[in-house]
Amino acid sequence: MQVILLERVAKLGQMGETVNVRDGYARNFLLPRGKALRATKANLQHFETQRAQLEARNLERRRDAEKVGEALNGKSFTIIRQAGDTGVLYGSVSPRDLADTVTAEGFTVSRDQFVLNTPIKTIGLHTVPVSLHPEVEVQITINVARSPEEAERQARGESVLAREELDLDELGLEVGAALAEAGDRAEL
Repeated sequence: MQVILLERVAKLGQMGETVNVRDGYARNFLLPRGKALRATKANLQHFETQRAQLEARNLERRRDAEKVGEALNGKSFTIIRQAGDTGVLYGSVSPRDLADTVTAEGFTVSRDQFVLNTPIKTIGLHTVPVSLHPEVEVQITINVARSPEEAERQARGESVLAREELDLDELGLEVGAALAEAGDRAEL
């Protein structure tokens, strides 16, 4: 299906271009969200009459996105979740969780603006791209931890999954003492 793009669409084209897309992509995504029109003579004429207004609206949205992007870029947010000893979460952190966390900090970001290929399933620091506008993308850091204290340790760069290593000599002495005590009891 041929469509006329009403705004820039990543990996597809710029505003005003006529592109070929699959029917389902056009019907289910581009047309309902107002990102494109079917490429007919009437729609092409309508687009040309509205072109200046669409470009002005796009420029205004881009400026707004750049302002939000300046304030949001490089920020760190903490999410507390339950996890096992190996650091694997019992659930996952989805774009909805990210949107709720970022919105609670005073930014207006919807869940479809987070570019996550897969959900976050481990504790640690995760860099997440946020697409505020097709031409404006910023990076934020998500600190997923089991407790606020653990989040602070992770933010300082400490590994919270490092196991405490016992000195073999101390372990040998502890085992030897336990065996000697067991031997003493056996003699009684």
